[in-house]
Order: sequence, then C-alpha cells, then structure tokens
Amino acid sequence: MPILILLLLFLWLPQAQAQAQPCPRWTASLALAEIDQLQQRLARWDDHYHRLGVALIADELYDQSRARLQRLRSCFATAANDNPLRSASGPIPHPIPHTGLDKLSNDSAVKAWLHGKQELWIQPKVDGVAVTLIYRDGQLRQLLSRGDGSHGHDWSRHLPALGRLNQRLPDHRELIVQGELFWRLDQHVQASSGSLGARSKVAGLLARTQISTEQGAQVGLFVWDWPQGPVGMQARLDGLHALGFATSKAFSQPISGFADAARWRQHWFSQPLPFASDGVVIRQGRRPGPERWQARPPYWAAAWKYPFKQALAQVRGVHFNVGRTGRITPLVRIEPVTLDDRQIRQVSAGSLQRWRELDIRPGDQVAISLAGHTIPRLDQVLQRGLQRPPVDAPLTEAFHPLSCWQASPACRSQFLARLAWLAGKQGLNLPGVGPGTWAALLDSGRLNGLLDWLTLSAHSLEQVPGIGKRRSAQLLQAFAQARNQPFSRWLRGLGVPAPPTLALGNSWAELSARDRARWQAEPGVGERRATQLVAFFQDPQVQSLAARLGEHAIEGF
Repeated sequence: MPILILLLLFLWLPQAQAQAQPCPRWTASLALAEIDQLQQRLARWDDHYHRLGVALIADELYDQSRARLQRLRSCFATAANDNPLRSASGPIPHPIPHTGLDKLSNDSAVKAWLHGKQELWIQPKVDGVAVTLIYRDGQLRQLLSRGDGSHGHDWSRHLPALGRLNQRLPDHRELIVQGELFWRLDQHVQASSGSLGARSKVAGLLARTQISTEQGAQVGLFVWDWPQGPVGMQARLDGLHALGFATSKAFSQPISGFADAARWRQHWFSQPLPFASDGVVIRQGRRPGPERWQARPPYWAAAWKYPFKQALAQVRGVHFNVGRTGRITPLVRIEPVTLDDRQIRQVSAGSLQRWRELDIRPGDQVAISLAGHTIPRLDQVLQRGLQRPPVDAPLTEAFHPLSCWQASPACRSQFLARLAWLAGKQGLNLPGVGPGTWAALLDSGRLNGLLDWLTLSAHSLEQVPGIGKRRSAQLLQAFAQARNQPFSRWLRGLGVPAPPTLALGNSWAELSARDRARWQAEPGVGERRATQLVAFFQDPQVQSLAARLGEHAIEGF
C-alpha cells in the first residue's frame, strides 16, 4: 500500500506543480485560440529542430513554452494532439528504441523522483545530437539519428569523416550503443559561456550530403547507454571503457541522494568540460532489458536542467517611469519568474522607441534574462496575445529637463525623481530620506513644490501614515541639516546641467547672469552644454526655487 501511495504521489506531483500558477481568465473560445497558436509555434520550432537541425529558439525557452502549453491544456481540459518528433521520423527502424527523458522542473521534483530509488548515478546531459551506433564484427557500420525514437535517418555516409568516433572495437563482437554526438570544445564552462550553438553545429554538419575530415574531427561521442550490456551500471561503464568509450566512465558518478546530485550538477555547470551541456541526467544503475524499451521517457532516468539563463514570462501590464531629466522608460510588469534565485516582477524595455518597436502589450509572452547576473533585461517577444489591449504612452514633448517642478498626477514620476536626486548623494545627501519618504509625503498632500518640505513641522510630519514621533524627529533633523549644505550641493541637487568637475562658485546671481559665451569659456562646456545652462538659470520655475531658497537664507542664494 505505501508503494502505491508513493507512485500516485509521483504521478500527481508534476500536475500539481503545473497548476501552481493561476489559470488565465479566458473564455473557452479564446483559450482554444491561444492554445492553437502556441501549438502551431511549437510545431514550427519542432520541425526546424528535428528535421533541419536548426534551433529557432533556445532550449530553455522551448521547454518553458511546452510546459506552458501543457498547463493551458490542463487549465482548459483540452487534449494533446501534437507530436514534437513528428517531422523527425526517418525510414530506418532503430534496433532498440530511444527512450528520451522527462525533465524535472525544480528541486522538489528531483527529490520526489529520487525518493525510494537505489543504485543511482549522474552524468552531464551533453548538448548534442542523439544517435545509435551499430558495430558488426567489431567495425562501426551504421550511424542512425534518433528520429522519433523508433525510426531515424541513416547518417552512415559520414562515418569516414568522423575520425574521433571509435571506429573499431578491440574484438569482433556485435554491439549497439546509444549516445550523443557533440561539438568538441576546449575547457568549456557552461555557467559562463552557455552552449555556444554547439548542438546546432553538429546537427548542421550531419544534415549535409558530405563533410570533410577536418569538420568531422570536431565531433566527439558520449555514450550514455549500452542497452544489451551488463545489468549493473559500474560493470557497463567498465565494459564501455574497455571497448574504447572512455568518456562515459570519466563523466559518470554514483550518488546517494539529492545532495550528491545537486553537488555534481553545480560542479559540471561551473567547471571546464570538453562539451556543452544543458543539465544532468540522473539514472538508476539497473533498468529493464532493451526488449521492454519504448520511444517515450522511462521511469529509470530523468533530466535535471541547469538554472535558466532566460525565462519565459507573461506580460501583465506596461507603465512608464519619467526620470528627473524627462527621459521616459517603459517598465513591463510580468507574472513573477525566477532567474538565478531572484524573483523578477518587472523589467525595463529600455527606451520608448524600443517599446514601440517591440509593441509589448498585456498578454504577450516575452523572454527575459539577467545582464551581469543582476539587472533584468528584456530580450524579445516570443508570442503575441490574441487579445491585445491598447497601452497609452506619455507624450514625449510633455517631459524634458525643465518640466515637472510642481506636483501633479501627470508629473508624479518626474517630480519624485527630482526629490530623490535632491536628497541623494549627488545632492544634499540627507540621511534616511529616500524615495519612500518622498512618496509618503506626496501622497499625504504635504508636498506641492520641490521645496515644501523645508517648512514642514513635527506635527505635520506625524500625521503622515507610517511616520511617528521618532521618524518625524529624524526627518526634521535631516531637513535642518540641508539648510547648512554649501551652495554647490544645492545646485547639484537642483540638477544644474554642469560637468561634475566644473567649479560653480558661490553666487546664484552671478551664475544666472551668464550668457552662452561666458559659459563656453569654462573648461568642459561646449555649445550644447552652454545652451542647457542658460536655459536652466533662466527658467522661471528654477528662478522661483532660487528665490525661495534665498528667503530661507540658504548660502549663495
């Protein structure tokens, strides 16, 4: 009875994980249309990948797209009617089927798969092209593509050029092995270099009518199974090594559980290897005889891929941030995704022009990655939603370096950015005064102009939600400290468009009287910068701010 319960739990777990994400609130007709669109896209990717050897999309984005299709089918109770390997089938039957692998999506799935299993081994999941090699009388006679697992194509014409393959065994036996043809790489670190299109290079060569011995020398072999070999994994590895297949034994390790598997996965991900790999394969050492193998994922082996470098995400919405200088940055809100242990809910589209070119709207599917392992980056739009609501972008002419000195709904973003800059390290360097403080003061109606905080009282601050007596005292102390800051810091905080190295003197009156020629006489100030400086000092709102600072007896004003 316990074994049955564990089996049911294992079968239920992937479905439960798929259901962890909420189902879209679509009508039945829209759901069918969305599923059909995604299915057609996957079919196109499958055809190019399996028939032509061309990857139109990164493997991890493909895997996530297929997982999404399965989730949508589950959400809307639609049957699967596609076969990813349909166009890969060939005319030659495999003597022993290729089983393929299920992919374990996360740590919990790996632990569930490992539970109760014994004699476990782990190998790198080599990123190459799966093949069957057939030896007769000790000589390599036939090379078959995986195809659909049951039937493949005959690539034996390339055997003379594939000099790195084990062409002759040390004896005259008959032998069938299954493995991966890979593109040979020198000291390749997957974590930093990625796959470098290694699989596509091999697939592209094999799809040709003829290849040279120089090209063939770049192709190596990793044998991952000897279907008719010894029952135990160690005996199979020793036997393969004796037959000349040394790579298999060199990159196979026994494990006792999840901790070992995670350790080897990280090791192969971050250490130099002679091939690209996209994860690890965990397998039971003992498995059924080849007469029971079928062209579908078995229960005795599964893949655990490396952490995603790119994630597929659904767009929830688009909003626009206006910075201090008036630059508009579109921010794309997405369904939360995890990259490098970071949960990401928002990503910048870069510029307004790029957002318009990509035409990103709610319901679209986008690919994101991390730039420098820290900053979320929007890479591409993979699929458009069938229902694409309009998105209103702000008018570019409404925002510029001299706009939004006063608070208003349209100016909220730029006005808050001005306050954050004024209080930041480049300005007054006010301790404990950040964007959250300014947003709270603005939302409570305490701010209308950029300098209104100079007149706030303790009582007024204590009425702001989230600011009590202690926080109020801290803010008042910071605001008082601002009054004693030098003239140059106030100017930088207001956003004067002068080079950082330029000495600004100590008089507003003198600076505001300068014309373009006078500014251009300063080191590092060209015609464009001089025009900006004149515009800044002559702007009526900036002059009003300077007058107010003079009323508060701020130095230089």
